[in-house]
Amino acid sequence: MRKNPTKTIDEALHNFSGDWVDVNRKYLTGMEHLLSMRDFEVDNSVKTEVYREDKVRLFHYEPLAEQTCRVPLLICYALVNRYYMMDLQSDRSLIGNLLRSGLDIYIIDWGYPTKMDQFLTMEDYIQGYLNSCVDFVRSETGHDEINLLGVCQGGTFSTIYTALNSEKIKNLVCMVAPIDFRSTDGLLNLWAQDLDVDTLVDTYGVIPGWFMNYGFLMLKPFQLIIDKYVSMLDIMHNREALSNFVRMEKWIFDSPGQAGEAFRKFIKDLYQSNKLVKGELEIGGERVSLKDVTCPLLNIYGTKDHLVPAECSRPLTDLVGSKDTEAMELPIGHIGMYVSSKSQKVLAPRVVEWLTAHSTDAPAPTKGAAKRAPAPRVKKTSRRKTRSGNAKPRPRTARK
Repeated sequence: MRKNPTKTIDEALHNFSGDWVDVNRKYLTGMEHLLSMRDFEVDNSVKTEVYREDKVRLFHYEPLAEQTCRVPLLICYALVNRYYMMDLQSDRSLIGNLLRSGLDIYIIDWGYPTKMDQFLTMEDYIQGYLNSCVDFVRSETGHDEINLLGVCQGGTFSTIYTALNSEKIKNLVCMVAPIDFRSTDGLLNLWAQDLDVDTLVDTYGVIPGWFMNYGFLMLKPFQLIIDKYVSMLDIMHNREALSNFVRMEKWIFDSPGQAGEAFRKFIKDLYQSNKLVKGELEIGGERVSLKDVTCPLLNIYGTKDHLVPAECSRPLTDLVGSKDTEAMELPIGHIGMYVSSKSQKVLAPRVVEWLTAHSTDAPAPTKGAAKRAPAPRVKKTSRRKTRSGNAKPRPRTARK
């Protein structure tokens, strides 16, 4: 039987008008949610600042369970973006899960570099600030060796640090850490090959956070600039889902600048020359050999990571000198490594299990180890550099 064309058009218009009303209702509800929202709480786990040097701060997390791993864990995040991605919301917090499993955790906050920090080098970050934080945790807990977990660029720094200071690190965990920069799987690696980093650093001094952000967004322009905001319309009526969306946006655009000299060396020596893998990287005049990483290693990476492709991280287990290595490959992306449901169910338990198993033979803390002070220890220093990277020393004073 032939349909009445007028009736068909009427039905289509009716359905369209219904959908239009529904979309507008969601939009208006979402706008009410957005207008009523205030600043979001992130970094949910309770922690205390225990050490400070220049703009770098070291925090100690309040334990949430009886300690299961004898050796404390220091987390070294990347200089790009902020460490609280690992503790962004209470129901999807990698830090929270590690704490609830009984780990004793410290974390480094690199702070926000300003113009006065433009001459900070990779040596300052690795053999300076990171080394100071490692030594503080060792002194504070009485352990000669501590566990170190490096995330993204922080994993690169942690690997280099361990190669140069193997006597201080009990176990090394690397998470989505770029090591072998030969990979052409990611646009970031390809773009970095032709980046005129000298002109960039000489122009800005401190590379602006917005510049870094635009670069990351352009890696997936449709998905990260258009699609996600179109998709936001579908969740605007749901206050909880919208809150999580805005919370993630806050983290994405909370981007510290990059100290120019450290950025220059990282791009030229690693992305463009791949010196770490070649055994040609020098830090403070000392050659870095991955074979000097002899402690147990857990190497974690994602097969869907567009920022640090798996091929950048996977080779690490074969490059180090350790005979006790394990690779953990997860079918998730860079951000998913911290916030996905799979991360919460699989990643955190495995990290705790691995660290605990590899820390059982750790000696008891040294007697007379310093007790945690109620106020942070502040080390006031100046790491001003010339462009060549040679330090201009100034007297260092400790301020109680």
